[in-house]
Amino acid sequence: MSAVLDTNPQRPVVLVTGADLAEQAVALLSSFDIVYAGKTPSEDDLVALSRQYQPVAIIARYGRISERVMEASANLRVVSKHGTGIDTIDSEAAKRRGIAVKAATGANAPAVAEHTWALILACAKNVPALDVRMHAGHWDKATHKSLELRGRTLGLVGLGAIGARVAAVGIAMGMTVIAHDPFAKAAPEGVQLLPLADVIAGSDVLSLHCPLTKDNANMLNAATLATMRPGAIVVNTARGGLIDEAALEAALRSGALLAAGLDSFQVEPFAVDHPFTRVPNAILSPHIGGVTSDAYVGMGTAAAQNVLAVLEQQA
Repeated sequence: MSAVLDTNPQRPVVLVTGADLAEQAVALLSSFDIVYAGKTPSEDDLVALSRQYQPVAIIARYGRISERVMEASANLRVVSKHGTGIDTIDSEAAKRRGIAVKAATGANAPAVAEHTWALILACAKNVPALDVRMHAGHWDKATHKSLELRGRTLGLVGLGAIGARVAAVGIAMGMTVIAHDPFAKAAPEGVQLLPLADVIAGSDVLSLHCPLTKDNANMLNAATLATMRPGAIVVNTARGGLIDEAALEAALRSGALLAAGLDSFQVEPFAVDHPFTRVPNAILSPHIGGVTSDAYVGMGTAAAQNVLAVLEQQA
C-alpha cells in the first residue's frame, strides 16, 4: 500500500484506489490532496486510508468500495468510478448514507468496442492458434477453415455507448444485428431489438455489453447456452459474473460453441490454474478492453469531473 503522506489538513482529500491517475485528472483536482492506495488495495487498506485521511471523494479504480470503506470517512460525499461498471461499489450502502455514486459513462467506449472486435475476429479466424502453429514452423493452409462473418447474425446484450459502436461495425461488415436492452427506447438504424432469449438463441456471435446486476448474474448458463446456434461465438468484455464459467467451459469443450473471447471473469485476477487456461478455443485477455492511453485519460478526467460536479452541487 502506498499513499501521499504530506497532506495539508486545510485541504479536502480525494482517495484514489490505485497507484496513479492521469495528469489531466490530477490537474482538475488541484484544489484537493490526492492519496493513492496502491495497485492492489485490500478492503482493510481502503478502510485504514479512509479513516486516516477522511476523504470527501473516492475515485474507484481497483478493489471493492464496501460499506466498511464508506463509513470509515465521515466526510465522504461521492464515489466516482474510474470506468463504467459500478458493480464493485456497494451502491445500496452509498444510497443509505447519502453518498453519490457516479460512473465515467462512455469514457472507454471506443477502446472496449475495438477490443470486442479484436476478440470476435480472433475467435472467427482462429488467429491465436494459427500464430502458435506458424511460430512452430507449420503451414496449415490446406486444412484451415475460418468463419466468414458477412451474412451472420451478431447479437448484443446491451446497446449503450459500447454496444452501439460494436453494432455499427457489424452492420458495416454485412452482418444482421439484433440486440436486447431493456433501457433502450430505440435502436440505431439497422439494429432490431428483441427479447433476451431470442437474442441468445438467434446469434452466431453473441457479445455482452451490459452491467452486472442481481437479476442478470449468470445469464449465460447451461440452459441458455443450450439454446444457442451450433458453432456460435460468445464474447464478453463486460463483467465476468454474467456467465456461468463451468457451463461455458463445457460448451466449448463439447464443440457446441466454436469459441469464446473473454476479457472479464468471475474472480479477478483468476488463478494460474483456471480451467479456461486449458481450453484451446477460449481466447483470453486480462480485463484490458478499456486500457488504452486515450481511455486512461478519458476515464480519469471523467471521474474527476464527476467528483467536482457532485461536490459543487452539494456546496
